Amino acid sequence: MLELFPEGFEEVDRGDIVELAGYVVGGGEDHLRAAFGEAVSEPVSDDWPDRWRSFHHGVRIGSLWVGPPWEPAPDGATAIVIDPGRAFGTGAHPTTRLSLELLQSLERGSLVDVGCGSGVIAIAAAKLGFDVIAAVDIDPAAAETAAANAARNGVELPIRTADAVTSPLPTADVAVANIAFGAIAALAPRLSVGALVASGYTTADRPEPAGLLHVRRATADGWAADLYRRD
Repeated sequence: MLELFPEGFEEVDRGDIVELAGYVVGGGEDHLRAAFGEAVSEPVSDDWPDRWRSFHHGVRIGSLWVGPPWEPAPDGATAIVIDPGRAFGTGAHPTTRLSLELLQSLERGSLVDVGCGSGVIAIAAAKLGFDVIAAVDIDPAAAETAAANAARNGVELPIRTADAVTSPLPTADVAVANIAFGAIAALAPRLSVGALVASGYTTADRPEPAGLLHVRRATADGWAADLYRRD
């Protein structure tokens, strides 16, 4: 589907089947039929390029509000504006919300965001008063997106493109790693931090990072985030 519709497509669960839809201007169903053997086409309204915005709404996470640029933040909230059209993390996913929830319980100090994606966690940390000394991601496109979102929020982020599992990482008071479960196990022994906020996995998993004690777990919708402190 990405090859056929590089600008995007829609995936919808329909019980026992998954429906895939690509929005095109004339004749696009021929590509689907050639690839999958069966396709149905139907007209859509002229405003379809903008209708995806109706699916993205801001979320309140403690003192923070994370949302799209076309939606106003509530009074009294610290706003983190993320353009979901750039993907890599909008703040709406449970692992992002849980990470930000745990982050707000920590004393403000230096911080490194490993696997920064859109930059939402690093930007939020900066606005909360943390000294963000590094935002790291292996994907250059993610680093570019994080830089754009940081500028949108008036935050300066030291962004690095690197593989955190093999590249040197700075010493910090706190590390946040909202990444794959297996990657956390490889990353943890390389961190020189006093506390770690880890997420990116379901409640069925729990990392056991060497030298760190488990302090607290937060869960939502089958996802989990864990707070560890240096032993």
